[in-house]
Amino acid sequence: MSNKAMSNEEYLNKVKELDTTTEKPKELDDIEFFTVAKERRSVRQYDPSFKIEESEIRDILEVATQAPSSSNLQPWRFLVIQDQAEKERLLPIANNQQQIVDASVVIAVLGDIQAYKNAERIYSELVKNGLMTDEIKDMYVNSILQNYGTFPAERLSKIAMIDGGLVAMQLMLAAKAKGYDTVPMGGYEEDKFIEAFNVPENLEPVMLISLGKGAKAGFPKTRLPLDDILEWNKF
Repeated sequence: MSNKAMSNEEYLNKVKELDTTTEKPKELDDIEFFTVAKERRSVRQYDPSFKIEESEIRDILEVATQAPSSSNLQPWRFLVIQDQAEKERLLPIANNQQQIVDASVVIAVLGDIQAYKNAERIYSELVKNGLMTDEIKDMYVNSILQNYGTFPAERLSKIAMIDGGLVAMQLMLAAKAKGYDTVPMGGYEEDKFIEAFNVPENLEPVMLISLGKGAKAGFPKTRLPLDDILEWNKF
């Protein structure tokens, strides 16, 4: 047995060699939630000729942003990489994973560690819609600014990562319900991505998501038995 470890690029691209699946992604007649959640797979092979309309991408993102977030601060931000030349530029940064260039778009999910600064804008909208009084709004906003404004960078980053994960999962489910496929990717060089795409300092990358029309289904799901991961009340 060799002790030689694979590089990130070798590891990430080995998946395709091991994938003996021959069927195409399943077309869903029923988009009831439990069906969508069970049928979603991580798809790495896409039809490069298929392009998703911008309106469809917007619809998916609109649904994704219905996800919950800490204090409703919605720290998620999206960079939609649609231009083929930009996807080609991203390819080596993402360990040459072919789905980067074959999928219709790559969506970079980012977390804003200064999202708390939008508290006034967000909570004022609740007042405008008659859901909150000015007095309660001011109490909430002042509390958010005082608390989040003193959090260490590590805690703000953790909040952004958690909320970014919530919106990313909702994005992938929304895409599946619309008949599209996705794969979340953490295998990329964050520093190079930030530099190449001029990501502002207050935004931290959460993940990349390829979105498009799958040409081949992803691996069938294998999951640990529920009883192996579940405890009731306490350990």
